[in-house]
Amino acid sequence: MIRLLLAEDQGMMRGALALLLDLEPDIEVVAEAGTTAEALAAALRTCPDVALLDIEMPDGSGLDTAAELRNRLPGCRVLILTTFGRPGYLRRAMEAGAAGFLVKDGPVEELAVAVRRVLAGDRVIDPALAAAALSAGPNPLTDRERDVLAAGRDGATVADIAARLRLSESTVRNYLSSAIGKTGTRNRIEAAHRARLHGWL
Repeated sequence: MIRLLLAEDQGMMRGALALLLDLEPDIEVVAEAGTTAEALAAALRTCPDVALLDIEMPDGSGLDTAAELRNRLPGCRVLILTTFGRPGYLRRAMEAGAAGFLVKDGPVEELAVAVRRVLAGDRVIDPALAAAALSAGPNPLTDRERDVLAAGRDGATVADIAARLRLSESTVRNYLSSAIGKTGTRNRIEAAHRARLHGWL
């Protein structure tokens, strides 16, 4: 029996997926979570064989949870399931140690097959997304540039970002300027928007 953790912030979607996957004769959903914190706690408590993680959660990213699981539960295989089929997300998922990456518009039968395949040691990646990721190229932003853009996406001022990240205001301006240049945009709002569209944030 494959022990599965399901992390999805939308309750109705999570319940439907759990119900459908539990109908599979060899899959048992041993834990459900609506946040990254709940997902990590549930994974450490239940030690699932496979963790099925959404990317965008209320308290963080499933990509960060994937990296955390790789360090703390190396025997748990991670499969990312998301609405957002962005090439940058795929690259980041693979860097975080995910064994698979699928978008939510596929049939549930394919999801069950993917769960079995990642447990068997295979990599399972949506083919169209894999092709898009290859043509998109790597993420041009450094970790710090991403941090600064992400910290400012709610309209925070440079001073707010500096305080949040414990950086000087001039350092924040430098990172923002660099990120704007690398994304080919005119300001930090556009830079953050483009970075999100490509899955770089």
